[in-house]
Amino acid sequence: MSESALKNWALAARPKTLWAAVSPVIIGTAMAFEAGRGHWLSAVMAGIGAILIQIGTNFANDYFDYLHGADKGERLGPVRLTQAGLVKPAAMKTAFIVAFALAFLVGVYLVWRGGWPIVVIGVLSIMFGIAYTGGPFPLGYHGLGDVFVFIFFGLVAVGGTYYVQALQLDGIVLLAGVAPGLFSTAILTVNNYRDIDTDRQAGKRTLAVRFGPAFARMEYLISLLGACLVPVVLCLRSGGHVYALAATLVFLAAIPSLKIVFREKPGRVFNEVLAGTGKLLLLYSIIFSIGWMI
Repeated sequence: MSESALKNWALAARPKTLWAAVSPVIIGTAMAFEAGRGHWLSAVMAGIGAILIQIGTNFANDYFDYLHGADKGERLGPVRLTQAGLVKPAAMKTAFIVAFALAFLVGVYLVWRGGWPIVVIGVLSIMFGIAYTGGPFPLGYHGLGDVFVFIFFGLVAVGGTYYVQALQLDGIVLLAGVAPGLFSTAILTVNNYRDIDTDRQAGKRTLAVRFGPAFARMEYLISLLGACLVPVVLCLRSGGHVYALAATLVFLAAIPSLKIVFREKPGRVFNEVLAGTGKLLLLYSIIFSIGWMI
């Protein structure tokens, strides 16, 4: 494979969005180790599996959006390889199948470790990864993508990571999953707000298309603010872990992105906001995790 082909596939994997897969694993792992139930091999395998599912979902989105004609015209986001003619549809279809198959193989160990709950999580994650833009009722085309992202990149990812290590689940862990779920929703909101015009033309009824730019801007603000307030709720619920409150300060780092979202019209500058929001999620997960374990 040529260097240019490798770069194209790396672009299709959308590396700037992969923090949404890694960050919940960091949080779930930190909480498992703080509880004295951490398990490094399970944590690493959960991280690999999450990344593979995210990549598979990105490949599937590239393929199914091409079939739906969602990437035609003046695209503001990263190049979609299938629509641009850089990769044949059959090759992209094979790519997302391979990514999900590799995730399945990683999941074999996690199932051996955690049993049937991991089977359910794995199957649903792959199924909804495809159903986001594929199938008879694509979630992303009916305004349900935000719900999917919040649940699977938040509650399920943090809870599943904790469970496969601790072999039990605590309600406070699921509550901690609200934060990465909201950050990931913010990432999706930026993506949908940027593409609001082309999505409307393609019949892709995201929440931004359904309710308009003002709604999208408020969704972004509320998602970030809500995520950064989660440590306050966790501190009150647990009666401790005060150092985790430092993660609330991430909201200050979000101000430049918020200014762009509220002041600028959808354009290529939103690609920087999308990448920046992914970095905010990573920063939050690191600060929260360190604070929780102190």
